[in-house]
Amino acid sequence: MFEFVKAGGWLMLPIVICSILAVAIIVERFWSLQRKKITPKHLVAQVWHWARANDLDEVKVTHLRNSSPLGKIIAAGLINRHHPREIMKESIEDAGRHIVPELERFLNTLGIIASITPLLGLLGTVVGMIDVFAAIIEHGVGDPANLAAGISKALITTAAGLSVAIPALMFSRYFKGHVNELIITMEQESLKLIEVMHGDREADSVDGELLEGNETA
Repeated sequence: MFEFVKAGGWLMLPIVICSILAVAIIVERFWSLQRKKITPKHLVAQVWHWARANDLDEVKVTHLRNSSPLGKIIAAGLINRHHPREIMKESIEDAGRHIVPELERFLNTLGIIASITPLLGLLGTVVGMIDVFAAIIEHGVGDPANLAAGISKALITTAAGLSVAIPALMFSRYFKGHVNELIITMEQESLKLIEVMHGDREADSVDGELLEGNETA
């Protein structure tokens, strides 16, 4: 592997660094964006159970805020649960705007890696072809060995750049779609909480979710 990188020339160094960063970001995002960590099941049903039992105190709200991104959004609404529906909704929306950048963390970096690594590979191709023409000027075209180093550099850097860019682009698009799904889920759960707390939604469906969660557990 070292000989392969060495044959690609100095432009292989930034490509290798980009590959390491891309792998680190992909692993970190897979770990951080697990659905059970972002939008725990039956959280709204549990909150409604506390509220109905008059057991929804500041300790539980603080626990919700620190438990998950969905919990943080719900906690923002619960702080204003005694205010009109519009104020509760505004506080939830404001909290959601702060959550989105956390979910999208490092995705721009992954997109940049997907964009620049093919260009680094193309630059390596250009540098390799320059070396080829320099060898032709110095030695002529009689000995193919004199041209092999430049051609090898051109092909290796191109292949390496594309090998990093393709997975980076694929996972960047995947994570952005996954984040959008999580955001929609959090919006739906938050709206469900607002409707239940203000009597706009039948509580039976929420109680059913809580019972279902207990049976599953």
